[in-house]
Parts: sequence; C-alpha cells; structure tokens
Amino acid sequence: MWPCATSLGDYILGSAKHTDIERCFGALALELAPNTLASNMAMDQVHAAELAVLVAADLGRFVPADAPLQLALLGAHVDPVELLRPGWPLHSTLAELAVRAPGARDGARVIAFGCHDRKLPEPLTPDADLVGGPLRLLPWVLSGPREVIAPVAEHLEAQLLETGMAGAATALYAQQRFAAKVEHARYLTLHDLVAMMALQYEHANLAELWPLIEAALFEPDAERVIDAAPEPLLRMADGQVRMAMLDIDAWADAGLAPEHTTPEQLAGNYAAFCMRQRQFEALLGAHRITVEPIPCRVGTDPREVLRR
Repeated sequence: MWPCATSLGDYILGSAKHTDIERCFGALALELAPNTLASNMAMDQVHAAELAVLVAADLGRFVPADAPLQLALLGAHVDPVELLRPGWPLHSTLAELAVRAPGARDGARVIAFGCHDRKLPEPLTPDADLVGGPLRLLPWVLSGPREVIAPVAEHLEAQLLETGMAGAATALYAQQRFAAKVEHARYLTLHDLVAMMALQYEHANLAELWPLIEAALFEPDAERVIDAAPEPLLRMADGQVRMAMLDIDAWADAGLAPEHTTPEQLAGNYAAFCMRQRQFEALLGAHRITVEPIPCRVGTDPREVLRR
C-alpha cells in the first residue's frame, strides 16, 4: 500500500529487470533552518520504526489502498551527495537489507532501519564529513510487483514535487528525534533530487561539471568531456574519469589560460586553475567518482593524451 519514489529501478538494480519485483528509490527531505545543524544523525530502531509508519501514512495518499508494496526507510539523514553516487550504493544496501528482513513478503509492509547500540550498519552510516548542508535526506526504498509500481511511479513523478509535503506529525517527529530545526519536510523522487542538484551546481558556478556527474550516475559507459577554458580539462569514458595535470608552461601551451591573459596575470590565473582542479576533484570524490590524474607535458596535446 506504499508508493514508488521513482521509475528508475531498471537503472539502479539490474537484477530487478529479471524478476517480477521492481525497486524504486526516494527520500524524505528535511530543510533545516539557516546556519543550524541537527544534533542527532540517526534514530534508534524503535523511533525509526515509528517514523516509518508516519512516512508510510504520508505516502499512502498517492497509492491504491490495497497495493502490495513494501516500504523500507533509513532512520538517519545524509547529505544529498551521498545518495547520488554511481550504483546508488546507499539505496541499494537499504534494498538488500530489506529483502533479508524477517516477516511475510507477499503483501504490504513497512521496514525501518535504525541504530542498535548507537550504531548503524557501516554501509548505512552517514558521512560525518558531510554534515554542513541545509538539506538532509532520509532515503527510502519501495519494492513490489512491477505492474503495481509502474503507474504509481508515473503518478509520483508528475505530482510529488508539487504536492509531496510531509505531514505535520512526520515533520515534528523528525525534528524532535534529530534535535533539528526543520523548516520544511517533503518527499522527493530520485528524478526530483537530480534536477534539484543540477540547479544547485549551476547556481554554484559548477554547471560545467554536472553533466559529467549525471552521466556517471545514469550512463557510466558514456563519453563526456569538459573542455571549456579556463576550466580544468577532463574526459570520462568507459566508466573512468581522467584529468589533465599540467605545469604552468604546459597549461599556457595547451590554450587553457583565460582569453587575453597577460604575462603579469599568468601566475595568478594558473593558481586559480589549480584551485579549480582541486575543487572538481573533491566534488567528484564526494560523489565517489574517482579521478585519475594524467600528467601532460609541454609540446603534447592534453586532449589527445586523455584519449589514449
């Protein structure tokens, strides 16, 4: 009786293609008050189960009452980047644990995962280095017969972003248990989250990087190139990202300096280029997209070097 977050199951869990069960991923998004942090990262098992019941009731507005769907919720909040990683590891782990949960599996049920002895299973533990953002997400997985999930997923993709506010009881419970100042609580499909992050990267002057991240998520075998001076030079192919590493002479020789750079500006612009490289590498690393540095010397074409 619980709804599907998204119709991305075929992308996310390849095994779902070969069964009658579809797995779909979504999140309860908590927008915190500016300049505040949640004191608690995770709930214990009892409280996670109570929150899961509230989430199920909220999402039940979008689902036929007799739909035999299973909802699994993580009683911990993570940064958006932790959900947007190749292979969707956090959601996939949640789905795998839900499969092994005891109880009947042929009807509707709600499963929650919280702390035991103040600890979560390692793959579900929020990254302590990614706690400063104002948007925190509680991932959930919906699973059930493909023929049931498909129309629900389509409905959610069309409606959830506009009408998916969490109930007052849900928002208040999350606020109390996480000791957080929650300004808004709403439900997102994975497509909604991807679109939201694309806008955030654009607003942060990182629009050039987002297409590569999106390709790593959905088309890991696709080829993508960032070649727009003065940005770093990167190439993704065959699931690997390579970045051209150049000293100041090779950088200038390759035409990667900003247009009309004067000799006096060269060192400062090169330092800015190196800082941008570190920023790109750190952001890709947060998405668990490994970057291989490729040394490029003066007199070589770094674009050709990255293609080798």
